[in-house]
Amino acid sequence: MAKTDLKSMDLEEIQLFMAELNEPKFRGKQVFEWVHKKQVSSFDEMTNLSKDLREKLQQKAVLGGVEMVRRLVSQLDGTRKYLFALENDSVIESVLMKYEHGNTVCISTQAGCRMGCRFCASTLDGVERNLTAGEMLSQVCEIQRDCGERIHGVVLMGSGEPLDNYENVIKFIRLVNHADGQNMGQRHITLSTCGLIEKMYRLEEEHLQITLAVSLHAPNDEIRKKIMPVAKANPMDRLLSTCFHYTEKTKRRITFEYAMMRGLNDSDDCARELAGKLRDMLCHVNLIPVNDVKERDYIKSSAERVKRFAEILQQNGVETTIRRKLGGDIDAACGQLRRTHLKDRRE
Repeated sequence: MAKTDLKSMDLEEIQLFMAELNEPKFRGKQVFEWVHKKQVSSFDEMTNLSKDLREKLQQKAVLGGVEMVRRLVSQLDGTRKYLFALENDSVIESVLMKYEHGNTVCISTQAGCRMGCRFCASTLDGVERNLTAGEMLSQVCEIQRDCGERIHGVVLMGSGEPLDNYENVIKFIRLVNHADGQNMGQRHITLSTCGLIEKMYRLEEEHLQITLAVSLHAPNDEIRKKIMPVAKANPMDRLLSTCFHYTEKTKRRITFEYAMMRGLNDSDDCARELAGKLRDMLCHVNLIPVNDVKERDYIKSSAERVKRFAEILQQNGVETTIRRKLGGDIDAACGQLRRTHLKDRRE
């Protein structure tokens, strides 16, 4: 019989589990705090539990998670790139980014991705499986343990489409936010999606205070369909209407991610067309020079072109930022380290 993964359970679920073990309800909160607040890696560390109970937990439960395989540290800015192994021999990657306002981790929600975006390394081998809430949480905990510093924010922008693993992602958000756990404010959590419309409507009903980032990458369907297969089932007019509805419902500003690709989506006309569609929405645009991926043909726009694109958006009333590149010397972009590892393993 499979053991119960305590790291993927909320407080009520752990309390029910303890009741099944004929333990009092208060034991559930003790175990929850050991797992989610103190982030122990073994039952022996739960020192306020009896030896008999710890042995019982050892027989019936596990503290599921991830195991570090490799770590790269940037000599440029201290960014750390992690390769983690899952129980089924899959691998994922995460990134620690250091900012003046605190430490943020970018975590994966799936092993691989099935969205098929043409410029992304994460999609090259498809998706292997969804991650559990505990495996997502474990990325945060392991990085925090490794760097010895508190993690202040999380972005769900690593491998995978978060809304394609909806239930586990929502559970992770509520776990990392729990007052008796990490107690991370929801406003410090960003969820990135390529635009799964039906799931976005579902998300707004969760009444979360997270930031939603939508990967747009084009000003129209003609260009978007060339680089994002998801655009065929989620056309831009419907997507932007959904985004507008989301901002009205949640009162939360949406971030539009826009990967700048030379000669494809970075012209002045593209900027003006994009501005015309976004100027009346509670949003801002984050411009990202596309990452260099060996298996992909797209080339990042020049710094001058990105700056000009941003100026046009700003002149048309659309708040715009240009993402600062971190970890440039360690392939910190999504999917690159995992792709290299999988290739080496096959060879």
